[in-house]
Amino acid sequence: MNNLKKLGPGLLFAGAAIGVSHLVQSTRAGADFGWGLIWALILVNLFKYPFFQFGPRYALATGESLLEGYNKLGKSYIWIYFFLNLATMFTIQTAVTIVTAGLASNLFGISTDMVYWSIAITVICFIILLLGRYKLLDKVIKGIILLLTISTILALLIAISNNDSSISFTQVFPYGSDLLFVIAFMGWMPAPMDISVWHSIWVLEKKQTLNNKLSVEDGLFDFNIGYFTTVVLGICFLGLGALVMHDSGLTFSNKGGEFAGQLIDLYTLNLGDATYLVIAIAAFTTMFSTTITTLDASPRAMSKTSQLILNKKNKDFYLLWISILAVGTSLVFLLLLTEMGLLVQIATVLSFLTAPFYALLNYKLIYSNHMPEKHRPGFKTKILSISGIIFLSGFSIIYLLSL
Repeated sequence: MNNLKKLGPGLLFAGAAIGVSHLVQSTRAGADFGWGLIWALILVNLFKYPFFQFGPRYALATGESLLEGYNKLGKSYIWIYFFLNLATMFTIQTAVTIVTAGLASNLFGISTDMVYWSIAITVICFIILLLGRYKLLDKVIKGIILLLTISTILALLIAISNNDSSISFTQVFPYGSDLLFVIAFMGWMPAPMDISVWHSIWVLEKKQTLNNKLSVEDGLFDFNIGYFTTVVLGICFLGLGALVMHDSGLTFSNKGGEFAGQLIDLYTLNLGDATYLVIAIAAFTTMFSTTITTLDASPRAMSKTSQLILNKKNKDFYLLWISILAVGTSLVFLLLLTEMGLLVQIATVLSFLTAPFYALLNYKLIYSNHMPEKHRPGFKTKILSISGIIFLSGFSIIYLLSL
């Protein structure tokens, strides 16, 4: 029971990750390429693993977040983080919100206007966070994610049993325009790399609620559970797309409402129409959790960044940054884009292109003198980290050269 009480930040990581990368990108990967991109899913999860793990490891070993570690490496790093986060926070928020809006439109049927739903969801999340009700939602969402996990695994098993044709695991290595999708697919699989910063903040808050009774080992165990869950579900969603939609002549729509209906149909085709409402609620609530988590986490990170840049540790900039993010996201929907597919693609590609920076910075910090030697990862993790930096940098260069 004591170990269960120590779980939290890793599940919060899973809650933030199991969103666009799984419900949208993984399912679309299966629909378009069958099981052909399983190599990309496995490799990107493997090579991103150490850099995400470094977040809770550093925080629990030192008592400070990754941001404070970046600042110790040099003021320039915290400035780079500031501008990178400023460049990606709006695209991340708009991408997760438009998917949530599509599911809300499909579930409630009040309106098909994605601008209306997106702004309404942004305002609702903003109010919930200002009222401090997020902790209650977080407790509920863990149960919803469990429901979605069980439903997804069950739907995949039924889809496999209903499949009459042989399953091909021939791997596909796309080029040209399809390379853009692969980069976008890997960009948020299992999550954008900057969530490692959020995780380091979450784990410190968890430690405080437990009266500092949270060890590095506890934090890594919690993280591994959350990370493993995201990997398994990524494979399941890819499998559902491959088994139900690949070679069927059907393609996923880029319209939020239509896509949501197709996604829910993946479940009801396998689990039965009676499960429609349960699945629709689970999918919507999961995406709503991702939306509210990102709306909360980015401003927290930017508040801490502002404190470090301005040397004002006692000043809280959270209200300023959450207001900027909420207003900026709403303006994107009103003035620029409402096409779900394009929003998701922009956000995920930007996240992939910035991943090598976060990977290199996390690696540099975790093996620096700022990290207690006894808590530094071993030789195998070091080799995996270097391989991950090469992998992420290599694909980013390949993509940029293909433009």
